[in-house]
Amino acid sequence: MAQRPTLAEIRERTYKARDAWWTVWLVDPLASRLVWVVAPWRWVTPNRLTAAAFVVGLGSAAAFWHQGYPWVLLGALLFHLSFVLDCMDGKIARLNGTGSLFGTWLDYVFDRLRVLACAIGLFGGEFHRTQDLAYLWLGLLVIFLDMFRYLNNLQMARVKGEMRRRLSAAIGTVPAASADDDGDDLQDDFRQQFGRFAAIRRFLVENRIRVHLFSGIEFMMFVFIIGPVSDQLALVTIGSALLLLAFELLLIYKLWANTKSFSRRLAKLEAVAA
Repeated sequence: MAQRPTLAEIRERTYKARDAWWTVWLVDPLASRLVWVVAPWRWVTPNRLTAAAFVVGLGSAAAFWHQGYPWVLLGALLFHLSFVLDCMDGKIARLNGTGSLFGTWLDYVFDRLRVLACAIGLFGGEFHRTQDLAYLWLGLLVIFLDMFRYLNNLQMARVKGEMRRRLSAAIGTVPAASADDDGDDLQDDFRQQFGRFAAIRRFLVENRIRVHLFSGIEFMMFVFIIGPVSDQLALVTIGSALLLLAFELLLIYKLWANTKSFSRRLAKLEAVAA
């Protein structure tokens, strides 16, 4: 058994520079302590934690399907536990240097399948209980938005990567980029226009919280935890969907502003070179 690192070392080596507020406040404190417990056990690998998170997620979906308030409470608890385990796999990978490209793929695929299974369990179970077609439409909405936000994120990452590449070629340097970059590394028009929110942004950054306050993480937690626990599933789902769409549109606007700034910067660099 390897030597156990301290909690401070685990936080320093595994915490992301910026993360979702739900993760920072409600997941990291528990996940870091669990990582402290299992870190010396070499058989606890990132891929096994990813698989365990998926299995617990399937248990959450099964509990949701049974309906009845005690069952949906159990489903919400299992969903949160599944997310804690899902966060642990990345922390173990960073702590022990055991991450892999296959593990990245596995984590992505299992995350999407977990959301799909839990959406079927929760909204399908509600439809089975009430025969209200609205729950089927809400389930489809959740599945669609989960798919859209990931496709949107992947495509925006490609566009920002291409902008960095072309600027690097123009100025001869490689800009630093973090894995959890939210796109505000470019000094874009958006930040200039909304600079009055600098104090709020500074508070969030100092507490490791992303400026993108309602991301896919918060969306999933509100739908699969807050909605069932509050017994206001339809209302919470609709409200969460609107918030997610609003913040996704904000990211799209920021990307548009970044492309405008990028075009001007690139044109100036090319003019100087010419």
